[in-house]
Amino acid sequence: MAIEISDIPLSLIVYDFDGVMTDNTVIVGEDGRESVICNRSDGLAVSIIKEWGLLQIIISTEENDVVACRAKKLKIPVIHGIAKKNEAVFAYCKDKNIKLEETLYIGNDLNDLEAMLAVGYPVCPNDAYREIKEISKLILPVNGGHGVIRELLYYLKKGKHD
Repeated sequence: MAIEISDIPLSLIVYDFDGVMTDNTVIVGEDGRESVICNRSDGLAVSIIKEWGLLQIIISTEENDVVACRAKKLKIPVIHGIAKKNEAVFAYCKDKNIKLEETLYIGNDLNDLEAMLAVGYPVCPNDAYREIKEISKLILPVNGGHGVIRELLYYLKKGKHD
């Protein structure tokens, strides 16, 4: 299912981390340190979206500080290491006076489901799990970690943001 994102009012974009900004793979070293791979084109897309004045945030259940490090590099807020993403979305939107119906959430797995159901524009990568695809208004034609945000930018630019 697809929607013309350029025709909808947006105030906030929420990104899941693993499975959206990464391909959901983790590299574990002998010392137990974890690493992930992110797509640089997503970083460019985040910068362009920021120039438009849209707020962006990463919300993740992942406790590893790699999530915060990526958010710091992108210069966007992050809430990570939480159990219930929907509660974090509610609280953030309330704090920033943002309507849930003007919020776009990109997620890929069951821990995103409740938050995605609460917002106006649930979106997912092509390799999201079935339950997430079923509730998404837009399924992006790329897999997680392969330029999901860059691909979203294409849909955002279709209209008034050109």
